[in-house]
Amino acid sequence: MPTVTILDTAGKSAGSVELAEEIFGIEPNVPVMHQVVTAQLAAKRSGTQSTKTRREVSGGGAKPFRQKGTGNARQGSITAPHYRGGGVALGPKPRSYAQKTPKKMKALALRSALSDRAADDKIIIVDSFGFDGPSTKAAKSLLATLGVEGKALVVVRPDDDTAWKSFRNLPGVHVITPGELNTYDVLVSDVVVFTTETLPGTGATTGAGAPAAATDTDTTDAAADTGTDAAADTDADTEPAAPTDTADTDTETEA
Repeated sequence: MPTVTILDTAGKSAGSVELAEEIFGIEPNVPVMHQVVTAQLAAKRSGTQSTKTRREVSGGGAKPFRQKGTGNARQGSITAPHYRGGGVALGPKPRSYAQKTPKKMKALALRSALSDRAADDKIIIVDSFGFDGPSTKAAKSLLATLGVEGKALVVVRPDDDTAWKSFRNLPGVHVITPGELNTYDVLVSDVVVFTTETLPGTGATTGAGAPAAATDTDTTDAAADTGTDAAADTDADTEPAAPTDTADTDTETEA
């Protein structure tokens, strides 16, 4: 699994993190990435282009001149395409350019794009942005400290308004949330900046401030404890059934 150093706001090492092999370590599938990016760009088109046909332009209620005797070719209407101001033949009309792309194909394309950036060491991970308040100046200084050059894709938490407002006005910087991560934005950017909270498929981390990963043993023990407590609670809540008075039942039956 590829390992990336976690940086702090000063650009110094704050630990390391193992990137998920299935997300950042696969062989990029170029044809799939091309198809998904093409579909993304096609879906962005508004499709509002429109031209008027000969039935939609103004005029043309009568023949421009009589059928015979003028020496000209016969004409039926001035809205014909060969007339100036007439309708357009086979012109574009509003339509949707959206293409249907399978979910698995889009997921594969995104993994391929992230793996390509990881192979080129274009993935930067910071422990936190550390902004006291919205500040474009502080965001620009942070990117310079991290060594970000060219176009950058910054992935922030959906509720991190401070980081969002700090990065959004910087030219060449695109800010998105983890749920908006897509193939086109990854490929069009030179560097992708994550935090430890927005990194997809985070594995075991080491170093200062790194969250402890839960082990299989801890998970098993927790499950066992939970099962034992649940059984004890069930036994405590269950009351013994009241005995049935057989003699009284027989007496009532005889009567």
